[in-house]
Amino acid sequence: MKVVLYTNEYPPNIYGGAGVAVEYLTRELSLLMDVEVRCFGDQKVKLPHLQVSGYQPWAGLAQDADKGFGKALEAVSVNLQFCKNNTADIVHCHTWYANLGGFFAKLLYKVPFVMTTHSLEPHRPWKREQLGGAYDLSSWIEENAVKAADAVIAVSHGMKEDILSCYDVPASKIHVIHNGIDLAEYSRSPATAARRKWGINPAKPYVLFVGRITRQKGIIHLVNAIPHIDPEAQVVLCAGAPDTKEIAAEMEAGVARLRKIRKNVLWIRGMLPKKEVIELYSHAAVFCCPSIYEPFGIINVEAMACGAPVVASAVGGILEVVAPGKTGLLVPFQPRKDGTYEPRDPAKFARDLAAAVNKVLRNPSLRQKFAAAGRRRAETQFSWAGVAKKTYDLYRSLVR
Repeated sequence: MKVVLYTNEYPPNIYGGAGVAVEYLTRELSLLMDVEVRCFGDQKVKLPHLQVSGYQPWAGLAQDADKGFGKALEAVSVNLQFCKNNTADIVHCHTWYANLGGFFAKLLYKVPFVMTTHSLEPHRPWKREQLGGAYDLSSWIEENAVKAADAVIAVSHGMKEDILSCYDVPASKIHVIHNGIDLAEYSRSPATAARRKWGINPAKPYVLFVGRITRQKGIIHLVNAIPHIDPEAQVVLCAGAPDTKEIAAEMEAGVARLRKIRKNVLWIRGMLPKKEVIELYSHAAVFCCPSIYEPFGIINVEAMACGAPVVASAVGGILEVVAPGKTGLLVPFQPRKDGTYEPRDPAKFARDLAAAVNKVLRNPSLRQKFAAAGRRRAETQFSWAGVAKKTYDLYRSLVR
């Protein structure tokens, strides 16, 4: 049996959790079956059971396109190239960027079509700020794929419920398979180089954020919480790749205000290499995930695997990852009723976030307890080998 995966992200072009999932899932699947990956880019990899090919958008397609349309049109052009030939028994797509190709492959080659939902477009209304009218195209592609797919993988039970609330599909078509972690790679690191490089004082505790500058990741709410966080603690923001100029400007302004009242806020712009991120996880007093929408939250598993106590929003798949009172603390989150997913009371959410962070910061024994339990939970609940076996079994049921 052979599977072909269509995906936007694949190493070295990874910027989010979906790319991380595809990287490790394909590696583990290739131990069970033949795997081909078709991705956006210029990658070329040929291993005994894993082949990777990158595809470029059609030249000039985005030239003079309206706001947001260029990227969407380029995505469609890559999808058409994805499905121009096929030797696989099953096609598996990740995110709306690749779902159209999977739909076409099902029609053209009569093979089962599987899609993994890492997020849902109806639950990301802020994407209109980034994509403009192309948000309607991405939403249509996703809805069409969910309805056409032979199986939909939800990365959490919360995501399954979200799918059923957004789309008229039978529950039996949706299969919950959590994401995982490479336990050998993500483990406590004794290294010191990254902290020296970025000016982090090893004698002082620090609160860590790792992620993109997006509405979804809630980083602005953490920035607003920082004035309420213990002034003795450093705050390290590993934050880059802003979705829009507007949120980039908001981040700049927020950090500038902070630096007028405290000097120990370190903003590392850009996405760091894994080795550096693992070191920062390993020595953080608190890892903070203030997301307002998080279907799974693989970043929390990474932090737990490295022994970092977690403080996170009580939303989505995070509820299935972080065990409150055991591996970290969850902060109650009440979204507005206008469909924006922003907190109903942003100031209160920021204060509550800071209070939870301070509770962990000021209790070393609690930090140690959360760190040890977090590592155990990562080991027992979130293994990529287990994820691959469940995915492989789903493929076999469909091919039969």
